Amino acid sequence: MVATKDISTLPRTLEEFMAWEPEDGFKYEWNDGEIIKFIGMNKTQVFIYEALNQRFIEKGLWKLGTFISEYDVQLTGIQMRRPDIAFLSKEQIGLTKQGEDQIPEFVIEVISGNDKANKVEEKTVEYFKAGVKVLWLIYPDNKTVQVYTSLKHAQICYDDDICSASPVLPDFEISVNDIFA
Repeated sequence: MVATKDISTLPRTLEEFMAWEPEDGFKYEWNDGEIIKFIGMNKTQVFIYEALNQRFIEKGLWKLGTFISEYDVQLTGIQMRRPDIAFLSKEQIGLTKQGEDQIPEFVIEVISGNDKANKVEEKTVEYFKAGVKVLWLIYPDNKTVQVYTSLKHAQICYDDDICSASPVLPDFEISVNDIFA
């Protein structure tokens, strides 16, 4: 049974949120005072992460940085999001070690049946405003990937179409079929 939190114990500021350690097994994002509850990666998302991470390693891209799952990204002073997968360069990793927040240039969201279209769109806008350069929205239910390189440029990929993380990681390419193989 999940314990119900007294509303008075919920964080009221981003600072309180960042220090908050909920004990209910869920994960949370912060959006300008709104606490957004979600479940961590499910089996399908883990399988997709593994396929992408394997390609990342095979291409030797680990020399440039790392893939991180559910990394805390402070987009603005009022927004903290957790993309399903984020790429941080070696330089960014060094800066996080010094305590600096870093915006990944490449993020991936694996869209589940619980995600609402308007919330996915809202998050997409937030990512690009914060400095993300490439965003993949992976839809497992219909086996498609939307590859965004800006808010005005998106490519819908399916079957043998190639998804690219260029210009952030030009050598990171994978077909939709290989993501779901």
